[in-house]
Amino acid sequence: MDLTIALILLQDGIMNGAIYALLGLALVLVFLVTRVIFIPQGEFVTYGALSLAFLANGKVPGTAWLLVLMGVLVCVVEAGSCWRARRFRGYARTLGWALVLPLVLLALAPWAAGPDVPLFLRVLFSLALVVPMGPMIYRLVYQPVEQASVLVLLIISVAVHFAMTGLGLVFFGAEGWRTPPLVEGSVQMGPVAWSGQTFAVLATCIVLIGGLWLFFSRTLYGSALRATAVNRRGARLVGISTRMAGSLTFTLAAAIGALSGMLIAAITTIYYDTGFLIGLKGFVAAIFGGLVSYPITAAGALFVGVLEAFASFWASPFKEAIVFTLIIPVLLWRSFGSVHLDEED
Repeated sequence: MDLTIALILLQDGIMNGAIYALLGLALVLVFLVTRVIFIPQGEFVTYGALSLAFLANGKVPGTAWLLVLMGVLVCVVEAGSCWRARRFRGYARTLGWALVLPLVLLALAPWAAGPDVPLFLRVLFSLALVVPMGPMIYRLVYQPVEQASVLVLLIISVAVHFAMTGLGLVFFGAEGWRTPPLVEGSVQMGPVAWSGQTFAVLATCIVLIGGLWLFFSRTLYGSALRATAVNRRGARLVGISTRMAGSLTFTLAAAIGALSGMLIAAITTIYYDTGFLIGLKGFVAAIFGGLVSYPITAAGALFVGVLEAFASFWASPFKEAIVFTLIIPVLLWRSFGSVHLDEED
């Protein structure tokens, strides 16, 4: 190894670490607000990347049909809930975002797959297809069992992961896809040429982290999520809807995952099950932060990305094992200073 190879590996590690940081932050956010260890976070990466890849290749993505199917299920479940409560106030809003919006997007999908549509419009359209799946999954799967223990919620997350992976195979097929780069060109920095896509990934990561900070510190909904994360029971006592907080949290997680998939799809081939490993590496970063600390999670993600890059050079067949083995010493280190608290304390 010489300096040039080391800098190339460092570039790859920083870029991958930025993606893992976004996914790790999403996992921490979901866990703090809903107590769900959201293993299917990686599936949003896959859905976002493959939706954009299909549109870029002139095909209507399967997520357009999947969104309609999930929307119909949400409307049916919500209708049953309203009937049992004898209250239909707010059901029209559910019909709007869960049924009308997916049908409109399905009708516009052939246009978005047309030959003259700019790439940034396709990115926005792909986000519109994938992001609503977050609150839909929360409504269908997690809201009915929101008072369950963390272990039960974890088991449910495993089931959701397998279901979403199977649906990905059905709606996207087994073939791998790539997307056009969001930014063309490269910048020569010393002996290494840094691609424009690398700067796009880093800039997007910085903007999203800054946007999340502003959202949590400057908005009413962000304050509600922070209050729910600190104490769910106390948040309910002061009138904050934990269901609204959960739905909003899953919306943010879906948006972060989908956008992350679009960023990396230009540099690696994405298959229907690729998101699982990417999401697990984001989970390793979240473990660094104890599923509670955003800054430590981001730092851990960069470390995971750099370690993975150099491990791929020195011991490529074992790079995944090296990355995931990190969980053991980190958990041991955290166990020494952990104090058991009840979930609502």
